[in-house]
Amino acid sequence: MTAPADTRTSDELIRAEEPVLAHNYHPLPVVVARAEGAWVEDVEGRRYLDMLAGYSALNFGHRHPALIDAARAQLDRLTLTSRAFHNDRLAAFAERLARLTGQDMVLPMNTGAEAVESGIKVARKWAYEVKGVPADRATIVVAEGNFHGRTTTIVGFSTDETARAGFGPFTPGFRIVPYNDLAALEAAIDDTTAAVLIEPVQGEAGVIVPDDGYLTGVRELTRRAGCLFVADEIQSGLGRTGRTLAVDHEGVVPDLVLLGKALGGGIVPVSAVVGRRDVLGVLRPGEHGSTFGGNPLAAAVGTAVVDLLETGDFQRRAAELGVVLREELQALLGRGVVAFRARGLWAGVDVDPALGTGREISERLLAEGILVKDTHGSTIRLAPPLTVTETELREALASLARVLAA
Repeated sequence: MTAPADTRTSDELIRAEEPVLAHNYHPLPVVVARAEGAWVEDVEGRRYLDMLAGYSALNFGHRHPALIDAARAQLDRLTLTSRAFHNDRLAAFAERLARLTGQDMVLPMNTGAEAVESGIKVARKWAYEVKGVPADRATIVVAEGNFHGRTTTIVGFSTDETARAGFGPFTPGFRIVPYNDLAALEAAIDDTTAAVLIEPVQGEAGVIVPDDGYLTGVRELTRRAGCLFVADEIQSGLGRTGRTLAVDHEGVVPDLVLLGKALGGGIVPVSAVVGRRDVLGVLRPGEHGSTFGGNPLAAAVGTAVVDLLETGDFQRRAAELGVVLREELQALLGRGVVAFRARGLWAGVDVDPALGTGREISERLLAEGILVKDTHGSTIRLAPPLTVTETELREALASLARVLAA
């Protein structure tokens, strides 16, 4: 038996949320009811081109047939056992994901923030048991402008005051250095350093792409200092930048890679820490866990995601369409766009503040039938599904041009 359809209008549904939902988001005024591929439809039947893709959780578009089929088939068999028991989908998922990422072992979790928290715990445990850091002295070096999630530990080393203010006291043990600054990073590393935790491309900060050689430098510094390189690829990974992982652009292999978002195909929350056997191997039964992590439904969908990525088609599409994205944005420089940064099918666009805030530009694009989201100030993000066509992409950028000219 299914629940009766909610027949309220968009305005009525938005008003209905106000008294009953915590106000931890400020969504754009659109109520999505259906979606397919790169397009969504609101409750009144208006269609919008999705240029955000769930912050890269929808890399393969809405309701990709292969992912829906995998989920449906698994729903008819088994959805959850907890990790108290084995299930028949988890081994294949772990084997395939490890092979895809060039790593040895997989720690399955659910959300991106859980993957980051797990990576932090593993790095500290490794520091005490393998590196020999004195008890409770381990430090982790992170970058300014980072976004790794919203748990209290993670916001404690954020430099975004909106994320931090009012949530202390915070967990100690983190050192913050400027992003894309190898000299500052080297100065912050000492004998207590368990790991360097960075995003290969900073997403929430506005799609900040580091200089060529930065990731190679991080890898070399951490290797020389005897600490771990932990790459947060939750937004940048799984095809978004034109490679399977963003670190692949420099041929770098971190000790731990944090994955999430697109790993669940936009269907279920799936995240994972993948890494070297001698690092993830420090965990023993009872020291870390998750009731839902590695559940059969998540493993089935995650395996189907790996199937899609193993073809290389999505990585190629992101690289090829990324060229189109850059060309279109280049043409808008001086015509309302002050600057932009892009890697693959992902861009942060700085709009002339005189034309409006990022929120205002996003609202004007909404009226044009284009869904984007702002980050800070007058910056908007573009991250369409990797299934978007070249025609659709050019139409979206034409809408941006019209909004800026208006």
